[in-house]
Amino acid sequence: MTHTPGITRPPRAIIEALRDIGAATVAGTLGHMGIRNPHIQGPVSWNKGKAIVGPALTLQFMPKREDLYGEDEYTDPEKQLHRHVLYHVEEGDIVVVDARGDMTAGVFGDMMSTYFKGRGGAGMVIDGCLRDYPNLKKLDLPLWVRGWTPNFHTQTGLMPFAVNVPIACGGVTVIPGDIIVADDDGAVVLPVRLAEEVIAKAQEHHEWEDFSRMKLMEGAPLQRYYPLHADAQGEYQEWRKLNPVKA
Repeated sequence: MTHTPGITRPPRAIIEALRDIGAATVAGTLGHMGIRNPHIQGPVSWNKGKAIVGPALTLQFMPKREDLYGEDEYTDPEKQLHRHVLYHVEEGDIVVVDARGDMTAGVFGDMMSTYFKGRGGAGMVIDGCLRDYPNLKKLDLPLWVRGWTPNFHTQTGLMPFAVNVPIACGGVTVIPGDIIVADDDGAVVLPVRLAEEVIAKAQEHHEWEDFSRMKLMEGAPLQRYYPLHADAQGEYQEWRKLNPVKA
């Protein structure tokens, strides 16, 4: 079992710049940059209207193997490896869990989720389940999960195996420190080294989309305004002069 301490967090300015860029725009922009599918498939939002951006702390589960996992973790709680990912949480962090899509094991429950929120965690993305839904609902913590179960984390066939290592979550590779952008569309993985380029491309796209959306609402031709045709660029630039982008 592996416990790699800490992550390298991206600059705060990058996180802030991504807050107004939705998961769909990030995914589409990455798609045009050659990252075909950054969407973590399976986990869905359980707090509609919530959106989070932050660096990933990772937790990996594996199929339980008796010679590697013992029941003594309940006599010595510090042997519960899934606790240790929470010890690394700083304000704005997102815990991302590869729970193998398992629907029988609750990765975290009420108390650990409360601790996570108390440390300033932004939210969780879990390819699997949580437990204690009635209490977590009251906690109002942004969550992207497959579902819920009354079972605890090792009650069935899983065991926590590694903290802050590369994982496969919902069919996507997640490296510790990757940026997670999540909203009602789902959770997207953004490599830090691509973040500034994504921000620049997404902001440019967003600016002309505002103009195109207005024209389409007026019944203007789709062929001219989405995507914005070269012949409409002058019209867009004139509109932009009268409607400058707010800083």
